[in-house]
Amino acid sequence: MKIIVGSTNPAKLEAVQQIFGNDQVDGIEVSSRVSSQPFCDEETLEGAINRARECAKTEKGVVGIGLEGGVMELENDLYLCNWGALVDSEENTFVAGGARIPLPDSIANELNKGKELGDVIDDYAKGENVRHNEGAIGVFTNELVNRSGMFAHIVQLLKGQYEFYYSKKGDV
Repeated sequence: MKIIVGSTNPAKLEAVQQIFGNDQVDGIEVSSRVSSQPFCDEETLEGAINRARECAKTEKGVVGIGLEGGVMELENDLYLCNWGALVDSEENTFVAGGARIPLPDSIANELNKGKELGDVIDDYAKGENVRHNEGAIGVFTNELVNRSGMFAHIVQLLKGQYEFYYSKKGDV
């Protein structure tokens, strides 16, 4: 099977390659068609679906995967949120969400000023390209969970739904 991921971000590609290790996995840049910093579950999920659909259209018979990170508000706190989507050649769409952890107020304040989490976390962690490596989740979990691992969990959920659907398709 050929899988096209709607990103060239190494953390996202690693996550898909880890779960679909026996398949061909390629990444391409596609637009999420949402803001560069999604601010709710709905927008983050929409970005993941848009990425997956664009990838699924690139060539016949491929599976498209979109992975999107964002933030969402709950009881006046901002939380990391992450969503994924898998779209197959028949345009079936499977979605899954991931871990959530609250962000420190200092990070939330910068995001509320219109900055993007990737830029803010680089400053906060005194690092460079944190979004392509451990991610904010890695920073705030002392790297017990990194961005690739968090997305790998979402990809596992996507693959599981996809395989279940096709294993039961004849039973409907």
